[in-house]
Amino acid sequence: MNRPDELAKTLRGWRERLVPGRAGLPVHGQRRARGLRREELAVLAGLAADHVVRLEQGRAAAPGVQVCVALARALRLSDAEQERLFRLAGHELGGGRVPRLVPESTRRLLERLDDHPIAVHDAMWTLIAWNRPWAALMGEPAARDEDRNAVWRHFAARPTRTRLTPDERAEFEHALVADLRLAQERYPREPDLTALLGRLASVSTGFRALWDSHPADGQQPAGLTVDHPDVGRLDLDRDVLASRHGDLRIVVCTARPGTESAAKLALLGALGFEAMAPPG
Repeated sequence: MNRPDELAKTLRGWRERLVPGRAGLPVHGQRRARGLRREELAVLAGLAADHVVRLEQGRAAAPGVQVCVALARALRLSDAEQERLFRLAGHELGGGRVPRLVPESTRRLLERLDDHPIAVHDAMWTLIAWNRPWAALMGEPAARDEDRNAVWRHFAARPTRTRLTPDERAEFEHALVADLRLAQERYPREPDLTALLGRLASVSTGFRALWDSHPADGQQPAGLTVDHPDVGRLDLDRDVLASRHGDLRIVVCTARPGTESAAKLALLGALGFEAMAPPG
């Protein structure tokens, strides 16, 4: 159940206890308050400052999963605190539902491996967390609103920077559909998964055929080709790691040292995603 007043007080308390230095922010001059300002929290979480104000005043709608993940990361919440945030926002945990919590260990991975593009997906392959190199490489995911599910984006032919050969496409689709079938078995009470499967079946005959074939577990292509609007083609290695906590899929992209793609990836990291062209 969504409890806006309790959520508001809890968010304020978490913000006020976090000092700027621990959040990675520089401190200049005297500050009246020890903790973060609302504007600083908004920047760290990638939210509008007014949204943070309304959340802390109990006037905003319940924050969605991606907003909760962003707030947990920005506020340096523990796993237990993150669970509390999700519950206060009205997101049911457990009981046949897909986990969406991003544990502290995974958030540290996103922050410390900041020279490699990394993205975190839930068991439905919905993107729930990413670092700046990923946004620079693939386009800012926040601009996609709710259109962040990798399976949907692929079968619905949404704009993408990745390029697949016919064999890679078949391998990729097989692995995604097999993973969705496992997710359906593990999380039979997840309404978002039921809705996703219905949407996929309505737009793609290829998805329907694969789904009906009951594909066995498969591996995604190890290589990734990205056609970037600013730096051109990048040929990367892609590893999909399974998190033992939360049934997450962590995608890590790397380039072979000394290659042109490695230089381009370093350039993207130096420029930052704010200077890059929008996705699509």
